[in-house]
Amino acid sequence: MVSDSGGFDDKSFNQSGYEGLQNAAKDLNINEKHVQSKADTDYDPNLRSMVQAGCKMTVTVGFLLGDATKNIATANPNSHFAIIDYTDDTFPKNVKPIVYDTAQASFLAGYLAAGESKTGKVATFGGINIPTVTIFMDGFADGVKYYNEKKGKNVQLLGWNKDKQDGTFVGDFKQVDKGKVLTQGFLDQGADIVLPVAGPVGSGAGAAITEAKAKGTDAKLIWVDSDGYLTAPDYKSVILTSVQKTMASAVEAVIKDDKDGKFDATPYVGTLANGGVALAPFHDLDSSVPAEMKSELDQLKKDIISGAVKVDSKASPKK
Repeated sequence: MVSDSGGFDDKSFNQSGYEGLQNAAKDLNINEKHVQSKADTDYDPNLRSMVQAGCKMTVTVGFLLGDATKNIATANPNSHFAIIDYTDDTFPKNVKPIVYDTAQASFLAGYLAAGESKTGKVATFGGINIPTVTIFMDGFADGVKYYNEKKGKNVQLLGWNKDKQDGTFVGDFKQVDKGKVLTQGFLDQGADIVLPVAGPVGSGAGAAITEAKAKGTDAKLIWVDSDGYLTAPDYKSVILTSVQKTMASAVEAVIKDDKDGKFDATPYVGTLANGGVALAPFHDLDSSVPAEMKSELDQLKKDIISGAVKVDSKASPKK
């Protein structure tokens, strides 16, 4: 496995993917190697090192490794590859994409946030303006909009305009301090629930909201990729829920299929229906979410799965 520049301890998608690799090594009795990328220029050499080490399958983590994965896979047709969070119609047949329709679970999060907001303002920001980030923001925006339509409310969303596909971004997945500053800015504007879609930069949002809570501001955080209550426990007192990708199980399943001689290049697409994406439990804040809201979320999930409620994002992967 090759990480992107966030590293395997990012409390987010690199970490979740790595857990899948570890589980596969243990459950399938196979050897694993992994290497962390510190910069974009590391992707090609890191990928090449895995092939040279004799790895039968190499899993790359993240949209940013798309070009490097295609280049190395094309040059090594007898090796198998899987890539999390990216698909490309021009990939060679030895690459399997693992992608997620996170707009579906983010729609639920947006509906929840709009219903739970006491100020009538919620916010989101991204790491970089790329499809695997904006798909969360699109779903979140649509969930807020759907709540407003159903309830006759006017909850505002700060940080993202879906129609213009433009909003607030850190510029990378590294500047935790900038994530904190952006979040404080949203709190100052009156937002009381924030969704950072920025990998480890989400810790900056968690710090700002935790500090605001200590000063009497009732703000909450929605994590992404993993269940932040478990992966970012420093902020569990303010984490309302998380928009999860069940990456660990998907990675292990893809590796198992490869070991069993069942590799194919058909993308794995995680949805609400197959459990590939989900809204995490409310944990410590469960009592703050009314039974009526929980019931509405359960029904909304069923409606999204059945197609009664349409969730669309330009970034949604093809089914």
